[in-house]
Amino acid sequence: MHLSSRQRVDADRGIMTRTITRLTTVVVVLLLLVAPFSAEAQPAGTVPRVGFLLAGSRSDSILRVVDNLRQGLRELGYVEGQTITIEYRWAEGKEERLPDLAAELVRLKVDVIVATIAAAVRAARHATKAIPIVMVVNDPVAAGFVTTVARPGGNITGLSMMSPEVVGKQQELLRQVMPRISRVAVLANPANPGSAPQLRQAEVVARALGMQLQPLEAHSPSEIDRAFAAMTRERAGALLVLLDPILALAQQRERIAELAAKSRLPAMYALRLHVEAGGLMAYGANIFDLYRRAAIYVDKILKGAKPGDLPIEQPTKFELVINMKTAKALGLTIPSSLLVRADQVIE
Repeated sequence: MHLSSRQRVDADRGIMTRTITRLTTVVVVLLLLVAPFSAEAQPAGTVPRVGFLLAGSRSDSILRVVDNLRQGLRELGYVEGQTITIEYRWAEGKEERLPDLAAELVRLKVDVIVATIAAAVRAARHATKAIPIVMVVNDPVAAGFVTTVARPGGNITGLSMMSPEVVGKQQELLRQVMPRISRVAVLANPANPGSAPQLRQAEVVARALGMQLQPLEAHSPSEIDRAFAAMTRERAGALLVLLDPILALAQQRERIAELAAKSRLPAMYALRLHVEAGGLMAYGANIFDLYRRAAIYVDKILKGAKPGDLPIEQPTKFELVINMKTAKALGLTIPSSLLVRADQVIE
């Protein structure tokens, strides 16, 4: 049977159409068969998970640091609950709970642990040598977490809250408010490894300023009461509270502010939270800025950076906060030069 040229073209087109249809059907079937296996092959937990180990409770205002970490993550493009998950673990002011909480985060296989105080970092380090830890602590070298700030090594990096010159600056500010001050009580948490270097620096500056220090230790409310009784006996003229996250928890800082007011002791602190609770003045690193910047470390680690290669960041943003209501209650006149320099004046 002879076909015309037109008929042959139509026949070829029909064959090609049927062939394409069959191939398309085969491809669709293969895709349907392979899809379930592809889904199963996806790595579990593609959304990164961050563990946040905190010493305080949800109701403590010091935990505004949580909001600042969240803000930092948002600025880097993360959306909590969608592109990142944060597992919060609260010790409720009980440091003895931190090891169990750290172990719980390790069992959850979080990608990074953010630890807020030295005790939390210690608990996290004991729980894992593999999961990266981002810390925000007084002095990571003094605490023994790293050997150098330039190249920390191991699985820990983060930010330091303390700068060597801060304590000296706090004493100078006290002297400006009280030119005749001669005896200053110094309240420190003995469990904090960052307290010792702060106290050494304070002693150096005190000698230069002609002041005598009365070092006192406190960790709990009852110890704070005993420390204030000792200040009263020794007739301290002012109080310097060294940087410590435990002393800055709500119960402790409120008790310190109450006793300082009762003893009529002008007090200098390192964190604005103390001034908001009724303390006189604070000068130190902006803790909220530090936690916002901690998000940068989390981001770098999630993108593949090794924590041991990330230098520890020293604080660069400091703030002076003055409570004028407290100053008036103590009968103090704050020099106008300080008020002009203050980042915030609480009326």
